[in-house]
Amino acid sequence: MRLTAYTDYALRTLIYLGLHGGRLVTIQDIAELHDISKNHLMKVVHQLGQSGLVKTVRGRNGGLKLASDPAAINVGAVVRSTETDFFMAECFKAGQAGCAYASACKLKGALCAATDAYLAVLDGVTLADLIHTEGCVKPLLFTAPAAAPALL
Repeated sequence: MRLTAYTDYALRTLIYLGLHGGRLVTIQDIAELHDISKNHLMKVVHQLGQSGLVKTVRGRNGGLKLASDPAAINVGAVVRSTETDFFMAECFKAGQAGCAYASACKLKGALCAATDAYLAVLDGVTLADLIHTEGCVKPLLFTAPAAAPALL
């Protein structure tokens, strides 16, 4: 199973926001760090806001932040809300009867079980688990800024 770029960006956004606590950050900050399109990220953030995961503040000093505690944000739920489908093979789609093995195939059941196991693992992970670990990415985000040039 492979996550879409959309889900990847949603998870990266949530991790970034979680690492920044309650501080407002901008979409531009996230886009620059991950070298992704700001326009695409705006769509992701819009959905995260509509789903209640992210609080957005409009205006000059606006930005976004998590709407709830990272421990309350379940990764499995995020993946389910951002992925369009979990069809691992053609036969998973309703109305697809093109497979000669369909009536006796055990592969579909095995793939369903694998998908369920995949999601079950993600259901056991919260955003807090991703940001409060040994060897966390936080130091990578909070390096000292380069010294500003002296003004004469």
